[in-house]
Amino acid sequence: MSLNTWTETLLAHRGDGTALTAAAAASLLQGATATRALYTFPANFFEVNKVIKVHASGRVSTLITTPGTFRFDIRLGGVVAWDSLAINPATAAGRTNVHWYLEVELYCQAAGSGTTAALFPGKCTLTTDDLIAGAIATAGPVGMATLPYNTAPAVGTGFSSVVSQQMDLFFTQTVATGSITLHTLRIEALN
Repeated sequence: MSLNTWTETLLAHRGDGTALTAAAAASLLQGATATRALYTFPANFFEVNKVIKVHASGRVSTLITTPGTFRFDIRLGGVVAWDSLAINPATAAGRTNVHWYLEVELYCQAAGSGTTAALFPGKCTLTTDDLIAGAIATAGPVGMATLPYNTAPAVGTGFSSVVSQQMDLFFTQTVATGSITLHTLRIEALN
């Protein structure tokens, strides 16, 4: 029997964000057009087994041999609800303005006040020419990595689902020799 479900687009955004170059965590949703991509989930939106999908893309550049690492995280309010963990960019050759695509599927595992609500990752992938898929690999891009990087999926940090929560997509790089820019963002809910 059918569950009679559908996918609802909550936000679809196209516009270049600010290029991030600092060796620090920062919102990818910066700049005149990107701030319109900040989405606020209403109070009580998250309930057990509710699924959201986040699709993001843009361009990234890294330096050869010493690119450091980079990571993505999704924050609800100030809480890191999902973390890709540190990802190894390619070291065999530098990359300049190559495309990246991030897909994150999150299932609500628990709902409630305080820090009782939590999201669990389903299909989460990063596709780009600028990465090494395994933490032990030392050279050559392979194009895609499952996330969280080099570890088993785990429940994210708890948050309150009974109040509205603004979602933000953060990026962190460990060295200030590269850059990343957001071009598109789409947030979907599976109902």
